[in-house]
Amino acid sequence: MRIGINMLLWTDYVTPAHFSIIDELQNVGYNGVEIPLGDGDISHYKTIGNYLSSNGMGVTCVTSLSPDTNIASPNQSVREAGLDRLKWAIDRAYVMNSEIICGPFHSAFAHFTGVPPTADEKKWSIEMLHKAGDHAQQADIILTPEALNRFECYLVNTMADLKDLLDQVNHPNVQAIYDTHHANIEEKSQEQAILTIKPHLKHVHISDNDRGTPGKGQVNWGEVFTTLKEINYDGWLMIEAFSRNSPDFANAINVWREFSETEEVYKEGFDFINKSWNN
Repeated sequence: MRIGINMLLWTDYVTPAHFSIIDELQNVGYNGVEIPLGDGDISHYKTIGNYLSSNGMGVTCVTSLSPDTNIASPNQSVREAGLDRLKWAIDRAYVMNSEIICGPFHSAFAHFTGVPPTADEKKWSIEMLHKAGDHAQQADIILTPEALNRFECYLVNTMADLKDLLDQVNHPNVQAIYDTHHANIEEKSQEQAILTIKPHLKHVHISDNDRGTPGKGQVNWGEVFTTLKEINYDGWLMIEAFSRNSPDFANAINVWREFSETEEVYKEGFDFINKSWNN
């Protein structure tokens, strides 16, 4: 088990100006960070990867798709653009030595049609995820699509939805992330949700119900940690908490206030995970 934290707490575009934050995280005890993949060329991400590697810090990545790159779109050219975007992300994750790319890239983030998902939309998503898996396999990267709550996504909301999708994708490099925040909204039980996605589980986001400091909200953390240990989960426990440190990004994801002080999130969040796991 390794503890990491998503850099979205500070920024949606990591640069060398943020290396001092990474140094502080390492001093606290973190084993790695999660890097957002939005803009930037290969050389930019290689610089970040080289810094992380030289300091012994692990890395995972997070990305998403827009309506113009929606792989569940009825428009084939849009689906192809989405596949190209996923390949773009994989290529940048590769130069950072990232193990995983997570995110809700089974469809476009916060894009709704006004009706429930159709069989065709799921079929299109499955087809493109499989193709993206082939590209990820060459880079030795695992793609972990993410189920989101109903206010941010309509295609995949629960672990049952995600398992059904991944069973049909049927690719060793396309697996699952479990996010405690979304599960807190959509699932009846954290335990049953984790057991449902167990066959595909490769990544975990530790995120409280309000996106603030883990352990200070309403998530049933006893169920989360007990069940993950029972299934012998040995991947990342990656804190995902948000703030208004990057206003444009905060506005895009409807973060209108500070949930917790940033220092509290990364310091107390680390201690909470460490103690909970080793309890």
